[in-house]
Amino acid sequence: MQQTNSDVLIIGGGIMGSSTAYHLTKADPTLKISVVEKDPSYTYASSALSATNVRVQFSLQENIQASQYTLKILENFEDEMAVEGEKPDIDYHAEGNLFIVEEKGRELAEKALQLQRSLDCEVEWWSPEKIREACPLYETGNYAGGAFGAKDGRLDAYSLLMAYKNKARSQGAVYIKDEAVEILTENGCATGALLASGNTIKAGHVINCAGPWAARLARTAGVALPIEPIKRQIFVMTPAVKLERPLPFTILPSGFYFRTEPGGMILMGKSLQEDPVGFDFSWDDKRYYDQLWPELAELIPAFDTAKLNRGWAGLYAVNTLDENAILGEWPNLKRFFLANGFSGHGMQHGPAVGRYIAEIVLGVKPHLDLSRLGPERILENRPLHEDGIV
Repeated sequence: MQQTNSDVLIIGGGIMGSSTAYHLTKADPTLKISVVEKDPSYTYASSALSATNVRVQFSLQENIQASQYTLKILENFEDEMAVEGEKPDIDYHAEGNLFIVEEKGRELAEKALQLQRSLDCEVEWWSPEKIREACPLYETGNYAGGAFGAKDGRLDAYSLLMAYKNKARSQGAVYIKDEAVEILTENGCATGALLASGNTIKAGHVINCAGPWAARLARTAGVALPIEPIKRQIFVMTPAVKLERPLPFTILPSGFYFRTEPGGMILMGKSLQEDPVGFDFSWDDKRYYDQLWPELAELIPAFDTAKLNRGWAGLYAVNTLDENAILGEWPNLKRFFLANGFSGHGMQHGPAVGRYIAEIVLGVKPHLDLSRLGPERILENRPLHEDGIV
């Protein structure tokens, strides 16, 4: 078996790992960066299987600012990430996010809006009348109104991921098709990983970017992370009524969400308490017919006739402590860094988190202070929750 050496070993080549590799190689082209990815086709990558939304509408400052960074870089992303003249096409559309709010949730929604505005986000409160004016098909019923973010939108997450990967590789990062099965440690430090092939990689720093597999990997080094892989399902249908223009990404108080897809189709999903824990990628149409379609048709009666086109399932890496990211060096294992537990927010925060992890590994002052999301709160059982925002 073979042993190789790296300055930094990144386990997981999805959006987190590839963004981190890009920022490390950009900051210091002399670094030897190894990225181990077991699924280079990204068939099971959470980002590629997500609803691909970017929004500033959070109630936690760090999450807002991470999304702001993503929206900022999207303005010139395709030019800056070109490799040998070939530009990625991330297909970003700023159609807006609309969080519809019940009266009991209005106070928290307005508090979040106030914070977002203080950070210069383009957000506003929509009355039920304003919602119906902007979205004439909506039946707002007894809703109090909604919070709307005009610059929020959707993109091609797979293209975003591949842009980071291709640029990182062009800057010297080496991607290895293999699976890390054990974190190697010595004298209280992470020193590398044993791979499924039997090969080992020794490294001065090890970064866990393994998504839903993060906790399983961390356990091999004696690190207990409160992260579970939970299946989420997405469905795409075509309504009988033809849309005159795209709808905003709309989220109801129940957590049910939907948005328009090209060709007038509607993408939708909803996280439920009974969603199974485990590495299950199966899906069925029962949830769509029993729960999602009726809820959509209640808001938009014109959608009471529709055709289900397709669906799929992906995994959230859910941080069961507070559903927010765990970022930074594990206090009890030096040189072992975490970018885990995003609970469905990973794709949109990948750019900022990759930069942040690269900065703390290199020992430079971060552009964006994400230290409140550090792993110390896990050991101290000190959750950092969003207030009333999905």
